Amino acid sequence: MLEHSSPHQINKLSARIVGCNLRGDREVNDFYATSRPVIEALLKVEKFEGNIWEPCCGEGHISKVLIEHGYNVKSSDLIDRDYGTPHIDFLSEASECDNIITNPPYKNALDFAEKAVELACGKTALLLKLNFLEGIKRKSFFEVRPPAWVYVFSQRQSLMKNGKPYKGGMMALAWFVWDSAQRQTRVGWI
Repeated sequence: MLEHSSPHQINKLSARIVGCNLRGDREVNDFYATSRPVIEALLKVEKFEGNIWEPCCGEGHISKVLIEHGYNVKSSDLIDRDYGTPHIDFLSEASECDNIITNPPYKNALDFAEKAVELACGKTALLLKLNFLEGIKRKSFFEVRPPAWVYVFSQRQSLMKNGKPYKGGMMALAWFVWDSAQRQTRVGWI
């Protein structure tokens, strides 16, 4: 098939494989909410002691599931979406917390990871594209702060654009979990 494809078609296929948006309709504030099954998958493999902060709560998709599972959750977001405390810039925060669970904006994923592991005394769980494992800056970060677990989804997942389900957007995702008590990375599949 590829031998009869133009270089443009191959580049589009390659971009689609790694989860690039080729339609140019990316949500302006990077609001791609997390579906219940994605959150439930994390809770099947990880338990959290103490309070949880969800700093990119959007409309509460992650927070509501955590609360249903008996967790005490602080919800905030930079944007006001009628859930949690609005106008909180997580990257400027200095308050420590027990745990952080979020689906950060991908354009700021490394900044969020660095800040979250600095602030969380227990665990940090970030839903990220699998290709977060790549990159020189990320390698430097991982050498100092390796995740305890990378839970790779065996099936591609679709997030909710602007908080609403939509067709497309199937991405290779993983929950990256940092644990202050563990310094060696393990990989699991969910």
